[in-house]
Amino acid sequence: MAQDIVQLKNVTKKFGHFTALDSINLNVRKGEILTLLGPSGCGKTTLMRILAGFEDATSGAVHINGREVTGVIPEKRNVNMVFQRYALFPHLDVYDDVAFGLRLKKVRADEIDWRVKRMLELVQLSGHASRWIHELSGGQSQRVARALVNEPDVLLLDEPLAALDLKIRHHMLRELKRIHQETGTTFTYVTHDQDEAMVLSDRVVLMNHGTIEQLAAPEAMYAAPETLFCAQFFGETNIRAGARGNAGSRSGFGSG
Repeated sequence: MAQDIVQLKNVTKKFGHFTALDSINLNVRKGEILTLLGPSGCGKTTLMRILAGFEDATSGAVHINGREVTGVIPEKRNVNMVFQRYALFPHLDVYDDVAFGLRLKKVRADEIDWRVKRMLELVQLSGHASRWIHELSGGQSQRVARALVNEPDVLLLDEPLAALDLKIRHHMLRELKRIHQETGTTFTYVTHDQDEAMVLSDRVVLMNHGTIEQLAAPEAMYAAPETLFCAQFFGETNIRAGARGNAGSRSGFGSG
């Protein structure tokens, strides 16, 4: 049984009278890719920001790698976040951009050099270390490299591929899968795109109105949706006529 590296216990987030998250209980297994999936406004990005420390939960607790981090500022949590855009420094070349966080932590120069070169090789940018950001198109790979070089307990990816065209998005999905397999780092990924979730994830958390509708492996969620919302989200072909039995059980969801 895989160890849980993240534990969310009764996490609720309110903005005034609006409840963005309603008593979320969720564990993330060490080394897995867990995707938070759902339509706009379902609470997935709010949950990601609470994990990162950019938002405080109204109530509940967050544990990362056995340590409670509820209320702990982002830089004191061993997590890194990859945003969709606006996360690269235009005045730095690729090498210095990836090394930036290590230098802030005052890591030894020789270790910085080794870790940066290893990470650039991993994301296939080792031949571009001295290039400027505007000179290459591998911006998302560079963001991932800078996030991973700090060796986080969890890498958080907030819709990182949403701004890319279809061909590049498919390429980056394969790259993320490869990088994950080579590093073994826990990925928590946010998307509204079910195809991304199906291709990338070990498990998927389908969210709706601040609650978890279903948590399952992608294939299981598609083949055996547990709620009408889940069945509709993955396509009308998952819905069939059903009847309530004498014991009050329900049927009608599934790929049959």
